[in-house]
Amino acid sequence: MGIPISYSFRNLWTRRLTTVLTASGMGLVVFVFAATLMLAEGLQQTLVQTGSPDNVVVLRKSSNSEVQSGVERTQAALVETQPEVAIGADGQPLLAKELVVLINLQKRGTHKPANVVIRGVATPASFTLRPAVRLIEGRLPHPGLAEVIAGKSIARRFKGAGLGETLRFGMRDWRVVGVFDAGATGFSSEIWGDVEQMMQAFRRPVYSSVIFRLRDSSEFDEFKSRIEGDPRLTVEAKRETRYYLDQSEAMAKFLRILGMVLTIVFSIGAVIGATITMYAAVANRVTEIGTLRALGFRRRDILSAFVIESLLLGLCGGILGVIGASFMQLITISTMNWQSFSELAFSFTLTLGIFWKSLFFSLVMGLIGGTLPAFRASRMNIVEALRSGG
Repeated sequence: MGIPISYSFRNLWTRRLTTVLTASGMGLVVFVFAATLMLAEGLQQTLVQTGSPDNVVVLRKSSNSEVQSGVERTQAALVETQPEVAIGADGQPLLAKELVVLINLQKRGTHKPANVVIRGVATPASFTLRPAVRLIEGRLPHPGLAEVIAGKSIARRFKGAGLGETLRFGMRDWRVVGVFDAGATGFSSEIWGDVEQMMQAFRRPVYSSVIFRLRDSSEFDEFKSRIEGDPRLTVEAKRETRYYLDQSEAMAKFLRILGMVLTIVFSIGAVIGATITMYAAVANRVTEIGTLRALGFRRRDILSAFVIESLLLGLCGGILGVIGASFMQLITISTMNWQSFSELAFSFTLTLGIFWKSLFFSLVMGLIGGTLPAFRASRMNIVEALRSGG
């Protein structure tokens, strides 16, 4: 014969104020836990979604990012002739030779400086390779002119990057003739212009990278092995998804570690609060516990009842924390990408995995906080419990 779960629900309801305060403390810890995971997930998804599994990025060997890379024109031409490069409807290779540099711009309102990615692109190949990029205002820049288009995030947050405004970099004035939306990808935090104009302005004789679409996705390993073993080339190849995943790893790892440290510190207080609450519940129900034992309920039944009560308390806190954290998805934040040292805007992202991890974490807090009080309740002597109540 076991004590019904409704008994635990009833006891929590009877002590509503204590239940709410303890669950709120746990909820705050779960909020921090979930928000940190959501932040790391949002960063990683933004960068991973930037790439396509069918696209390949060719960089100089040992380069951590396009900003640090340099691919000579002769080497880019050799890559362009490889049989794995897909051919577009116009009969031209689906390949773009691009330049990536960083410039410093001031944010609107605060006037604080931040690094922004300038990407020299090839029209129309660069746009064909990134179907997520969609022009929402203005027009595309004309080749041979000092014109650029800005990602929606950049146009909104940086001075001079809005439609019709002018940016000064590379010893030139560049007119912003369009604004594009790249969805939840890192391209929304970039400014694009004609690659040849960019190379002249920044006095860069080499490209930063070569991006192309595979004719057949299964041919990547063969292509990678051949070009990385070619003595004429000093490059390495990565799938675009792998490249952007590598870009996010350091920052995402730091956010997760920071979140774990904060969560552990806060959770100690929450567990202590749950323990005190459950000890108080045991002290106030000594007679009740003695009566249950006299009616034939075993020690393990009493233990289970109090553990379940503590788990329910943790679950309530977990639900409160996750609900609170879910509203963080409405917020877009910007930070520096440690790999490219550029500004990157992204949003908190709540996934089913984070939801279940948060609830499990709250149940663990409830279990730890309620175990000792539950053992104390189960080990009470029947006669002493009834006598103390009387």
